[in-house]
Amino acid sequence: MLMLEGKEGINMGISHHFQLSKVKPQNVTAGGARIKATKSNFPILQGMSLYRLMLHPKAVREPHWHANADELGYCLQGQVLVSMYGTGNLRETFLVSQGEAYFIPSGALHDIENVGDETSELLLQFSHEEPEDFGISAMFGMFSDAVLGNTWDVPSEVFHAMKRSTKEVFIAMRKEPAVIPTQAHYATSHRFNLAKATPLIENAGGSARVARQDVWPILKRQALYSLELQGQGMREPHWHPETAEMGFVHQGKGRMSILSPSGDVDTYEMNAGDVYFIPKAYPHHIENLTSDLLHLLIFFDQPMPQDIGFTGSVKSYTNDVLTSVLHGSKALFAQLPTYYQDLFIVKKTNPLD
Repeated sequence: MLMLEGKEGINMGISHHFQLSKVKPQNVTAGGARIKATKSNFPILQGMSLYRLMLHPKAVREPHWHANADELGYCLQGQVLVSMYGTGNLRETFLVSQGEAYFIPSGALHDIENVGDETSELLLQFSHEEPEDFGISAMFGMFSDAVLGNTWDVPSEVFHAMKRSTKEVFIAMRKEPAVIPTQAHYATSHRFNLAKATPLIENAGGSARVARQDVWPILKRQALYSLELQGQGMREPHWHPETAEMGFVHQGKGRMSILSPSGDVDTYEMNAGDVYFIPKAYPHHIENLTSDLLHLLIFFDQPMPQDIGFTGSVKSYTNDVLTSVLHGSKALFAQLPTYYQDLFIVKKTNPLD
């Protein structure tokens, strides 16, 4: 049983739902903090994980790389400067503002600098359930003065005064304001303005904007949807045949139900700051529980996620078949509209149950 009622009225044993906002930061410095949802504290995760990164003004997430995962970032608040050095001597420097996403391939060296006057917040989604990080500070710490001197053809004494460790600095503080180069304003294939993208769908129930391979070709193993549900909006019951889903509640309050192969149903409420994970092909739905907007950022482990919804799939079978299997009357199924493609987002006409 995935959903149990405890003595305090608290849902116990929920495995698909994770209250990231109630987790203490695993990494904290004077420049900021990082809260992680990985397999170690959210065991259901497979091939995906999520970090929430906070950077105070003048803070720098040190140049680093991920040995086993691509990084797909989204700016929740503020503005940051991302500088990347990749294979083939690729150099990219670009600004990322609220509502924009960026992509860093596995192994590429990159840093993140807060260049604004407020704390910046980012969501970082990785294509592995336990990302591996290497910081440039730790790399310097592993080598002797002589090795470093020989690398740049300078005397080893040059590095004597440098304090080094194989434990990364993580977040440091700049002494001077950030210098934003001209090229940071240029177009780049590594940044995507999701907030201003043309909606994939938009109706009375809400809208969905997508950052996926057909509109952002650089993506290889990930995709990101921005789903907004109005007060009466509901993401229809559906499943993703080849794609796992990991969502973050940015704003509002919603409810989700997930069916497992065992027949257990996991139904729970989601609030701002919560995270959820749905394994590949598990049926689920999402609905808004209030009159305020429900905004979710939904990550996938495929660059072109596909889905099958109830509105298109159920009536692809005859009423005789549906009557036999679902034990309803023919009249019941006859009154259900037939759609030849999923509606995706629907507007609720019935009260909450």
